[in-house]
Amino acid sequence: MSELSYYTLAHGDPRFIHQHLVDVYGAQHVRDSTSTIGAAFALAGLYLAVECGFTGRQVQKIHMLMGGKSKQWPRFDQPESGGPLTVADVLEVEPGPDRDEKLMQWCASVWAAWSTQQGRVREMVDRYL
Repeated sequence: MSELSYYTLAHGDPRFIHQHLVDVYGAQHVRDSTSTIGAAFALAGLYLAVECGFTGRQVQKIHMLMGGKSKQWPRFDQPESGGPLTVADVLEVEPGPDRDEKLMQWCASVWAAWSTQQGRVREMVDRYL
């Protein structure tokens, strides 16, 4: 994960793809916790990126808007599988546009894994759009 974090942070693209990495990793590795903000924000980010085409910078702005308006977030039931792709699949691709595309494919695969919760995520996020 560290190698991919360095890659996305050093990327220099104003779209800020690092936000997508944070969200996809967070959604694929949700832990049982009393805090629900991590899963809520990760899933919001995936919804905005995958379905709405938001850049990482746009997702980050929505996260800030959401955080300023509420301190309580719903709990989402975790899927049995986090999806077929992982950070390792992204790292197998050479740095550049192909790796960036693989990162977005990973986002789509994790978002699909959360299919039973997507409606609730959409409702949560759409209140802020």
